Amino acid sequence: MSSKHNFTFIGAGIMSATLGVLIKQLIPDAQINIYERLDKVGAESSDAWNNAGTGHSAFCELNYTPETDTGEIDITKALKISEQFEISKQLWAYLIKNNLIETNSPFINDIDHMSFVWGDGNNAFLKKRYKALTKFPIFSDMKHSSDFDEIANWVPLMMNGRNPNENISATRMPIGTDVNFGALTRGMIAYLEKCNGVNINLGHQVEDIDDKKDGTWEIEVTDLHTDKEKTITTNFVFIGAGGGALKLLEKSDIPEGEGYGGFPVSGQFLKCNNHEVIKQHEAKVYGKAEEGSPPMSVPHLDTRMLNGERSLLFGPYAGFSTKFLKNGSYFDLPLSIDAHNIFPMLSAGLHNVSLTKYLIEQVIQSPKERFNALLKYYPEANFDDWELITAGQRVQIIKKDKKEGGVLKFGTEIVTNKNKTLAALLGASPGASTSVSIILNVLNECFPEQIKSKDWVIKLNEIFPSYAHSLINDGALCAKIRNYTTSILKLEE
Repeated sequence: MSSKHNFTFIGAGIMSATLGVLIKQLIPDAQINIYERLDKVGAESSDAWNNAGTGHSAFCELNYTPETDTGEIDITKALKISEQFEISKQLWAYLIKNNLIETNSPFINDIDHMSFVWGDGNNAFLKKRYKALTKFPIFSDMKHSSDFDEIANWVPLMMNGRNPNENISATRMPIGTDVNFGALTRGMIAYLEKCNGVNINLGHQVEDIDDKKDGTWEIEVTDLHTDKEKTITTNFVFIGAGGGALKLLEKSDIPEGEGYGGFPVSGQFLKCNNHEVIKQHEAKVYGKAEEGSPPMSVPHLDTRMLNGERSLLFGPYAGFSTKFLKNGSYFDLPLSIDAHNIFPMLSAGLHNVSLTKYLIEQVIQSPKERFNALLKYYPEANFDDWELITAGQRVQIIKKDKKEGGVLKFGTEIVTNKNKTLAALLGASPGASTSVSIILNVLNECFPEQIKSKDWVIKLNEIFPSYAHSLINDGALCAKIRNYTTSILKLEE
């Protein structure tokens, strides 16, 4: 690869930061230009207040382990996500070990990950889930209990005021984490700013993306501070702009982007303002979504560590806005509808009436109804201790489908052009937690020859000690890697 090879990233969030860091490790003389519409790095979905901060590793998220029609627990997705988070920790450990990033306070902290349910059916589900997961070394440290006193020892705040005869159960993983993805993003971008050949352009909006006959791309950019426009030429375009990626993908006019639509969902949380309450809870506790509710609705009572201070949140409560970004425009959704995606979007709507019903119910909820949901997890909660805050926007993918016409997808999807000179990321959760694996997939798709080269393989093995090996099937390697990342990231088991 030529030293003149240059990259253009759109969006200064966790995805662009991760790709930039890896590119500079693999191609030290690469030229990278990052364009961000806002005046701050990682201020949209990557910002700590705009996501739950869960190091998504499938330890506690029950929606990653659905029960099949035959009563079995499908753990396929859970195994994959858990391994992907271990891969993320390896990159972050590499950055810390080599003094490549600095943050004012730790961006990752150890927090127990727990699942909590009640009722015969849910208890049976949780026990089957526990038995299925703990057959694999990556989940072997999981604990299960239906004993009131033991669970009270794990999460006393949730047991105070609860009937000791209530039919409950829980699982616990001590190796869980809370991640400040905003601080992590800013740390990685700060490192990139110090690298030769990297330019961070804040307050710059991409207006158009055009492919040229010679295989390069021409990008029109407006400096929002001066209103001056400029045109740049680049070899490779990465669209990592969160909810804004869909509109940018449409501007590129690549045929691979046709048929995609987006459905925006906003999130809200109850934030505790009573420090005496906050210090009594130290866990991320996920419940089971109500029947008929979408995966993004899983309730959780979360300890957060933000810039060295502990917080306590409960949610999410879904809202609806036609914006694709928290700092976006109310015209985002209507302007995204075009001839190529209107049928998939209408079809997906017809197949997801329950989601529409759920969103309507969430939007019209009263403050008392929101608080009643919290009481199921924290019986002695005081209404006056909590305030409603708005988190980030998520844009769920709508994709054309031969059978259904259009389907709503949960997760992250990579869209590339035929020549593999443009890559766009669409979708949401688990997103940031699995960002490293997602970016490794981008490198695999767009640089298939280089990623097999001796230099790249040597470097990737240095960054990822488990590179090209399974942490799911190799228990000894999984334990070794966890000990390594736990030590460097200063996590306690």
